[in-house]
Amino acid sequence: MESADLTIIIVTFNSESKIYDCLKSIPKEVKIIIVENSNNESFKKKLENQYQNLKCILTGGNMGYSIANNIGLKNANTKYALVLNPDTVINEKAIENFLDRARKNEQFWLMGPGNDQMVELNFNKEDLLEVNNIKGFAIFFNLSKFNNDFFDENYFLYFEEIDLCKKVKNFHGKIYLDPKIIIKHNGARSVDNISDFELEKNRNWHWMWSTFYFYKKHRGYLFALSIILPKMISSLIKVIFFTITFNKKKRDIYYFRLNGIINSVIGKKSWYRPSLD
Repeated sequence: MESADLTIIIVTFNSESKIYDCLKSIPKEVKIIIVENSNNESFKKKLENQYQNLKCILTGGNMGYSIANNIGLKNANTKYALVLNPDTVINEKAIENFLDRARKNEQFWLMGPGNDQMVELNFNKEDLLEVNNIKGFAIFFNLSKFNNDFFDENYFLYFEEIDLCKKVKNFHGKIYLDPKIIIKHNGARSVDNISDFELEKNRNWHWMWSTFYFYKKHRGYLFALSIILPKMISSLIKVIFFTITFNKKKRDIYYFRLNGIINSVIGKKSWYRPSLD
């Protein structure tokens, strides 16, 4: 199995200080598509001049995780694709192992790298572990299984990979974790020029919006409301409390949390975007 069968997809948004460690860890013969959620022409030119195996697509604006990854996946003219976060570094043998596993398990839909739990359980590295979900920082796709239907584009951030895995399982598709494959996920912010406060507001808004949307989609409106209602009441109480105690920062965070819930409950699209410094 040759690396010509693989395209790596990396979605970025002002991630210039994070992306290069990731790119350095990818073998030079593997095709890379960067989908940059902006119109940053200088970033595109810099990347494409530095890496001959790389194509950078500019979305023109911040489209979020799902739309941007779908753009990359639909532009991948290979048998397989690996979706990576920009704050990951792949092990030297990771690509080789992914492709080897794919060749031996042609019926798989998705595959992810091993995790710490496998180490703790002393899991046999020659075995694959069939699972219901894998984490979104590194997802290996068997593209032929999807018919160009990948992530639900209603999600801007959070729950996208859980939703994707649920769709695969609904079609009785196979999802695996591979203990032989190591991909380091730094778990740090992968975005430049956004303050920690703006990121916190963004996280709270989108986590709540996506929570309600996910449960509404898969379990119905009333079930989703039963899940989100305690969070809505708690957020409202905290907005009031932090308002009367003059804690503006905390008040704003819980206001954005509450706002994300309300927008999802009333059926509005996931519209909020963080402000750049």
